[in-house]
Amino acid sequence: MLETIHLYHTNDVHSHFGYWPRIQKLLTDRKKWHNEMEDSCYIFDIGDFIDRSHIYTEATLGKGNIELLNDGLYDAVTIGNNEGITLSKADLNKLYDDAKFDVIVGNLKTENKVPKWAKPFKIFKTAQGTKIGVIAATAEFRTYYEPLGWTIEDPLPVLQDIVNEIHPLVDILLCMSHLGIQMDEQLAIQCPQIDVIFGSHTHHVLHEGKIVGNTLLTGGGKFGFFVGHTEIQFDDELDKIVQKKTELYRTSDLPPVKDEEQFDQSLIQKGKELLNYPVFEADHYLNKEWYHHSTLSRFFAKELLQFSKADCAMFNAGIFLRDIPKGTVTAFDIHQCLPHPINACVIEMTGEKLKEVLELAQKSLDWSRTELKGLGFRGVILGKILTYGFSLNSDGELLVNGKKTSDTNVYKLVTLDMFTFGYFFPELKKLPKTYLLPEFLRDILMSYRNKS
Repeated sequence: MLETIHLYHTNDVHSHFGYWPRIQKLLTDRKKWHNEMEDSCYIFDIGDFIDRSHIYTEATLGKGNIELLNDGLYDAVTIGNNEGITLSKADLNKLYDDAKFDVIVGNLKTENKVPKWAKPFKIFKTAQGTKIGVIAATAEFRTYYEPLGWTIEDPLPVLQDIVNEIHPLVDILLCMSHLGIQMDEQLAIQCPQIDVIFGSHTHHVLHEGKIVGNTLLTGGGKFGFFVGHTEIQFDDELDKIVQKKTELYRTSDLPPVKDEEQFDQSLIQKGKELLNYPVFEADHYLNKEWYHHSTLSRFFAKELLQFSKADCAMFNAGIFLRDIPKGTVTAFDIHQCLPHPINACVIEMTGEKLKEVLELAQKSLDWSRTELKGLGFRGVILGKILTYGFSLNSDGELLVNGKKTSDTNVYKLVTLDMFTFGYFFPELKKLPKTYLLPEFLRDILMSYRNKS
């Protein structure tokens, strides 16, 4: 007997809720429809559903997003880096308390086992008795996970072990991969037993999928622009898949939903209300400037240096998206100013290296108008590279806090994590560093309240 199995999937929504009413209606309508037709239907999210740059996600620490997934009748999800490393360990441990779906991830561990809210795999059984194994893994950001108290393992060997364990137990094997298209292709070659790999992380778009060996790869872009639909035909007499295909539905082409324009605004309003509490009193108006220093950048630099205990600081002026008003400043105000899921990082380097970094920063005028997407940045342009606590005197000698330096002495520079990935300042990627986790830049700015 031939069985049709429908699999719907989203990925990398990043708290972009503009099309969520349409997505939710599509998913719930299709699940009802397939059930009425006695076809099996499962709904998956492949990670990065949350993004704390959205005020509602920030205010609820992602729990509001989980309610939306519940409303969408999801069956299983995996985590992306936005779930895994932008929340503290305590907050991630609470994120899925009210989830009505399974969370599957094989390579995130605590005390040598997956956390209590997750499973390394799940076996679904259709009405006709077909067994569908679902496995998952997330990207290995070791330098972030370990300071947060997690153990993150190399995903490919972990998935290989899980495949070996459950493949004999199932008829169909699926993988939710928050690893990116290149690793998906490696995984398909390494584990040909996997029938479908649902892709994410690199925001790739595969309108009709991609076949690598015997495995079908999918990719649904980002921000809820697409919903994936994968259909599998399984012949239980032959005990094998006889057809598998995938397609993407463009959400802008889906039928409008009543009051959909107000949906995201209603979430923003809820977030604003939840964050409308005071964090400190500003003695004066703190203005932002993207092309030079400002009262806001100097205020932030002072807090950053005190928080990090570094010798000097460097960051880009484009991180500030709003001015800070004089008087009572709320958590909402700070989030509007610094919405980025960006952490600070302290890097140790010799005076010689620090001078090279400063000289490169001073030559970076062309960067100031660069439109930057990714790396955690949620602003518009990079802005001027600002430096505090270190400079060159008229003789070209490096000064740190007004004192001449030695080429061989080691100094601590606090900067943004996005400058440590090899872009803009390649040397910083190689140097010893400590990421200041779990605090975001806005948390550091809000630390002023403790001294006010």
